[in-house]
Amino acid sequence: MGLQNTKASSVKRANIVMLGLDSAGKSTLLYKLRYKDAFLTVPTVGFNVDMIDAGKDFTLTFWDVGGQKKMRGLWSNFLEDTDALLYVVDSSDKRRLEESRREFELILKSDSIKNVPVVVLANKQDVPGALNAEEITRRFKMKKYCSDRNWYVQPCCAITGQGLAEAFQRVATFARQYSKSKETFTTLKE
Repeated sequence: MGLQNTKASSVKRANIVMLGLDSAGKSTLLYKLRYKDAFLTVPTVGFNVDMIDAGKDFTLTFWDVGGQKKMRGLWSNFLEDTDALLYVVDSSDKRRLEESRREFELILKSDSIKNVPVVVLANKQDVPGALNAEEITRRFKMKKYCSDRNWYVQPCCAITGQGLAEAFQRVATFARQYSKSKETFTTLKE
């Protein structure tokens, strides 16, 4: 029995916050990662939480926070103690791209996520005319806003699941590196 307890505590957990405008596809992506199925989702009021194992002794907790205007004011509350930010963009919705970029820029200004790695998911790649990862990288000024952290833009499609495994790997790798660096820093401080 004693052995099991020590084993359980050796599992590292990392918090991943998923943000993006409403209808960007956050919940669908999370379901697809979790269950390999695409569910019909309704707009998230509040947030969903799901834990997904990312290999041996490493669990990611995903906080999928609603993206409606009234929820965005609460986004900053979820940024404390985050190991990676997953920002979901509807690449096909050119009308709201600027709004999405502005929200993204605001989040990155938050002190709570200074240096926290960022993965932007360029979702809805299946929609004709969707902007590709290069375009999203350029429009979201990733090189400028994320010069102080690890970042990556992953094209994907929540419905077909294309690009999700890569996105998950990337988030897990970034979160692992980041939580390691936090531990090192804490040890140095002590």
